[in-house]
Amino acid sequence: VLIDAPIKWEPNSSALESINFMEDQIASFIATEILKDPDRQIGDNEPIISSGLIDSFNLVDLALYVEETFLVRIDDAELTADTFDSVAELVALIQARQNS
Repeated sequence: VLIDAPIKWEPNSSALESINFMEDQIASFIATEILKDPDRQIGDNEPIISSGLIDSFNLVDLALYVEETFLVRIDDAELTADTFDSVAELVALIQARQNS
Protein backbone atom coordinates (compact mmCIF):
# COMPACT_ATOMS: atom_id res chain seq x y z
CA VAL A 1 0.00 0.00 0.00
CA LEU A 2 1.43 3.36 -1.00
CA ILE A 3 1.16 5.97 1.68
CA ASP A 4 0.80 9.72 1.19
CA ALA A 5 4.25 10.60 2.48
CA PRO A 6 6.83 8.15 1.15
CA ILE A 7 8.79 6.31 3.78
CA LYS A 8 12.48 6.91 3.24
CA TRP A 9 14.94 4.09 2.94
CA GLU A 10 16.78 3.42 6.20
CA PRO A 11 20.51 2.78 5.73
CA ASN A 12 20.61 0.75 8.96
CA SER A 13 18.19 -1.87 7.65
CA SER A 14 19.41 -5.35 6.86
CA ALA A 15 20.15 -6.03 3.21
CA LEU A 16 17.11 -8.28 2.76
CA GLU A 17 14.81 -5.81 4.52
CA SER A 18 16.14 -3.02 2.30
CA ILE A 19 15.60 -5.04 -0.88
CA ASN A 20 12.07 -6.05 0.13
CA PHE A 21 11.23 -2.50 1.21
CA MET A 22 12.47 -1.01 -2.06
CA GLU A 23 10.71 -3.62 -4.20
CA ASP A 24 7.44 -3.10 -2.35
CA GLN A 25 7.62 0.69 -2.51
CA ILE A 26 8.50 0.78 -6.22
CA ALA A 27 5.88 -1.80 -7.20
CA SER A 28 3.26 0.07 -5.20
CA PHE A 29 4.22 3.39 -6.82
CA ILE A 30 3.97 1.88 -10.31
CA ALA A 31 0.59 0.28 -9.61
CA THR A 32 -0.96 3.22 -7.79
CA GLU A 33 0.56 6.33 -9.37
CA ILE A 34 1.46 5.22 -12.89
CA LEU A 35 -1.09 2.51 -13.72
CA LYS A 36 -3.81 4.00 -11.47
CA ASP A 37 -4.65 0.44 -10.41
CA PRO A 38 -3.72 -0.02 -6.74
CA ASP A 39 -4.84 -3.66 -6.83
CA ARG A 40 -2.37 -4.50 -9.63
CA GLN A 41 0.43 -6.71 -8.40
CA ILE A 42 3.80 -6.00 -10.04
CA GLY A 43 6.16 -8.97 -9.85
CA ASP A 44 9.77 -8.24 -8.91
CA ASN A 45 11.01 -9.73 -12.20
CA GLU A 46 8.07 -8.69 -14.38
CA PRO A 47 9.21 -6.68 -17.43
CA ILE A 48 7.93 -3.15 -16.95
CA ILE A 49 9.49 -1.35 -19.91
CA SER A 50 9.94 -3.92 -22.69
CA SER A 51 6.41 -5.20 -22.08
CA GLY A 52 4.96 -1.72 -22.54
CA LEU A 53 3.57 -1.68 -19.00
CA ILE A 54 5.07 1.78 -18.54
CA ASP A 55 6.09 4.22 -21.26
CA SER A 56 8.85 6.81 -21.56
CA PHE A 57 6.78 9.52 -19.89
CA ASN A 58 6.12 7.26 -16.92
CA LEU A 59 9.81 6.42 -16.71
CA VAL A 60 10.56 10.03 -15.85
CA ASP A 61 7.98 9.93 -13.04
CA LEU A 62 9.45 6.66 -11.80
CA ALA A 63 12.99 8.07 -11.87
CA LEU A 64 11.93 11.15 -9.90
CA TYR A 65 10.19 8.97 -7.34
CA VAL A 66 13.27 6.75 -6.96
CA GLU A 67 15.61 9.73 -6.66
CA GLU A 68 13.48 11.41 -3.99
CA THR A 69 12.67 8.28 -2.02
CA PHE A 70 16.00 6.47 -2.10
CA LEU A 71 18.32 9.48 -2.41
CA VAL A 72 20.11 8.36 -5.57
CA ARG A 73 20.62 9.88 -9.01
CA ILE A 74 19.47 8.15 -12.20
CA ASP A 75 20.72 9.68 -15.44
CA ASP A 76 18.21 10.22 -18.23
CA ALA A 77 20.30 7.93 -20.47
CA GLU A 78 19.70 5.09 -17.99
CA LEU A 79 15.92 5.20 -18.39
CA THR A 80 15.83 2.24 -20.77
CA ALA A 81 15.08 -1.47 -20.69
CA ASP A 82 18.80 -2.04 -21.28
CA THR A 83 19.59 -0.59 -17.85
CA PHE A 84 16.63 -1.99 -15.93
CA ASP A 85 13.45 -3.71 -17.04
CA SER A 86 12.03 -4.94 -13.75
CA VAL A 87 11.58 -3.79 -10.20
CA ALA A 88 14.38 -6.16 -9.11
CA GLU A 89 16.80 -4.68 -11.67
CA LEU A 90 15.85 -1.16 -10.59
CA VAL A 91 16.52 -2.08 -6.96
CA ALA A 92 19.95 -3.44 -7.97
CA LEU A 93 20.68 -0.11 -9.69
CA ILE A 94 19.59 1.80 -6.58
CA GLN A 95 21.78 -0.37 -4.36
CA ALA A 96 24.78 0.13 -6.64
CA ARG A 97 24.28 3.90 -6.40
CA GLN A 98 23.91 3.81 -2.62
CA ASN A 99 27.07 1.75 -2.24
CA SER A 100 29.25 3.90 -4.48
